[in-house]
Amino acid sequence: MPPLAMVDSRKGITNLHVPNNIIVDASMPNVVRDGGRMWNNDDELQDTIAMVPDRCYATMYQECIVDCQRNGQFDPSTMGSVANVGLMAQKAEEYGSHDKTFMAQGDGIIRVVNTAGETLLKQAVQTGDIFRMCQAKDAPIRDWVKLGVTRARATGAPAIFWLDPARGHDTEIIKKVNLYLPEHNTEGVDIRIMTPVEAMTFTLERVRKGEDTIAVTGNVLRDYLTDLFPILELGTSARMLSIVPLLNGGGLFETGAGGSAPKHVAQFLKEGHLRWDSLGEYCALVPAFEMIAANTGNAKAALLAETLDEAVGVYLENERNPSRKVNEIDNRGSSFYLALYWAEAMANQDKDADLKSRFGPIAAKLKDNEEKITSELLAAQGSPMDIGGYFDTNDALTEKAMRPSASLNGIIDAM
Repeated sequence: MPPLAMVDSRKGITNLHVPNNIIVDASMPNVVRDGGRMWNNDDELQDTIAMVPDRCYATMYQECIVDCQRNGQFDPSTMGSVANVGLMAQKAEEYGSHDKTFMAQGDGIIRVVNTAGETLLKQAVQTGDIFRMCQAKDAPIRDWVKLGVTRARATGAPAIFWLDPARGHDTEIIKKVNLYLPEHNTEGVDIRIMTPVEAMTFTLERVRKGEDTIAVTGNVLRDYLTDLFPILELGTSARMLSIVPLLNGGGLFETGAGGSAPKHVAQFLKEGHLRWDSLGEYCALVPAFEMIAANTGNAKAALLAETLDEAVGVYLENERNPSRKVNEIDNRGSSFYLALYWAEAMANQDKDADLKSRFGPIAAKLKDNEEKITSELLAAQGSPMDIGGYFDTNDALTEKAMRPSASLNGIIDAM
């Protein structure tokens, strides 16, 4: 029997123990980044063969591996970034939804037929097979095309629709894309439709040149790509910012790596160290404030966005991200430094006197108490944490665990 890749070799947990211990979109980028290797039973990296149960998109990971074999590993300091415009269709689009999930009652073919009797999609099945129907409605597709063009014009980067005409689903989407592109001024904007393998080849060529690219995709590829490229570039998708404009106005501003949260909570409960990196949330606040400023003309919101963006830069330059190991800086320490740098940015600006005068003293207090606060935060680590539960925690116990620095609490609560 061949050796199995390990999720946690110290505990003997293999790649096949529990399905939610490993997911394609979070695991394959690490395989690419680690040179086609995964961790073995001796807690060492070993060459591996990955079987991805997805005949539509597994080929793009193969293209990544081939590219690395040909050109070497990616250089995070020089590589370009890949933004994503995802199709946020109603009722889950490519994932399908529960009311469109069927179990085949016999051997045969499941077809999707329109009112004219034409077969749009078909899938051969056997008795007991589970067929989940995907759908994408017209309004979200139309908005998705608009977002792709808008983003391409705003950034100057090419926008690539990752669609394969050999797939029945994609064939229908391509028709919609070609129908709605003429509604927009695309002169001077690079808009292309490519198969996933072609799109990956094109994108990787640009990434290695330090050039940015926009991937315009459905739900599944959105998940895959918003893990792949941030992990190659930053080591984690927790630092990936996702902006989702909503059809009726407003927006969702979110970060990735939610799948790693259970591991982080387990470590926090065991030894009082929370390694979750909130940089994605910090980054998400910037465009949220910008949207408020754009929609309402609120100058203070615009300044909050500008100074927070500056603070994030200082945070990164000083490497204040959480460590993976207990008794080193964790999420609480990182949050303190983000607050310090943000307060300092507000105190140092001259666009708003009220905000300058309010945050000047706060910045000074945070800086003067830096050593004391960080010592109090580190002292809270090393022992099991009781927060009164897992899914339904006790608010008082959780606040006590998450706010262990009396010095910091005093400054914040006095604001």
